[in-house]
Amino acid sequence: MKIMDLSKIKMNSARSRVNLVTRENMAVPGDDIKEWNPSGFYELISRIKKARAAGRPVIFSFGAHVIKNGLSRYLIALMEEGFITHLASNGAGSIHDFELCWLGGTSEDVPSAIEDGSFGMWDETCTWMNEAIVEGANYGYGEALARYMIKHPARFPYIDDCVLFQANKLNIPATYHIALGTDIIHQHPKADFGAIGKTSGMDFHKLCESVSQLDGGVFLNFGSGVIGPEVFLKALSIARNLGYPTFDITTANFDLIDLGDYQSKIGQDDPLYYYRPRKNIVNRPVSRGGKGFHFTVDHKLSIPNLWRQLCRPNG
Repeated sequence: MKIMDLSKIKMNSARSRVNLVTRENMAVPGDDIKEWNPSGFYELISRIKKARAAGRPVIFSFGAHVIKNGLSRYLIALMEEGFITHLASNGAGSIHDFELCWLGGTSEDVPSAIEDGSFGMWDETCTWMNEAIVEGANYGYGEALARYMIKHPARFPYIDDCVLFQANKLNIPATYHIALGTDIIHQHPKADFGAIGKTSGMDFHKLCESVSQLDGGVFLNFGSGVIGPEVFLKALSIARNLGYPTFDITTANFDLIDLGDYQSKIGQDDPLYYYRPRKNIVNRPVSRGGKGFHFTVDHKLSIPNLWRQLCRPNG
């Protein structure tokens, strides 16, 4: 079968693009936090505090909308305060973080761009990220991007708000778990899928190491419906296969999808029974101990309140 030649793809400069998300609308920790305290939230907060006091990990898994909702500074603050010990996301999470770091904006208007084939064809983002991945193939995906930013500081004027860079600076793993063909940088002629696979594979091994230490720790998932739940379950299986005690764990899923009484009322005839976060995060990992939570909530409510309860409980 003939293989598509991407060498003639037309790229455009992202500097001329209208961005739906900009640094100007990023949230500042502490500003205008609407109170949110559903059943179970304070118990989760207590479990996170207990985990960190005992030196156990808190893994923060998230989909790209956490970045697109302008919450990067909250993640950075939670890392700086010691309440996040590992960040895990997908390819889109890295791209939006990367674009905000160099361009100060991200998120194009997809419906109009897909009509003429210009969707995702952004030269700087695609070129630089692919260069970074190839150059840093021996370090892993997240670390490769951070090293590239260090190498080219003039290209990244907004690095203080870059989640993956600040994680690297704090010696916190920031891992990215890639599905090939899902990200705009895969459209670029320079995309090296061998390097992409190698770096993402190394990041998976890093996640496995963090998960292996999760006994007494916490795994949080914010809005990742497929990648986060799947890589977590595989990493957990690896840890248990190798004999690591990972049964006294706390898991929590935060999403806009209402699972109702996810512990008892959803049956096998209900489509939500097969919803990955419910099975792979809330239920299966704690079948022999620990506790799983689900919260139906917008990230703009959950993450600021998580920060306030952990970092400013009396503020």
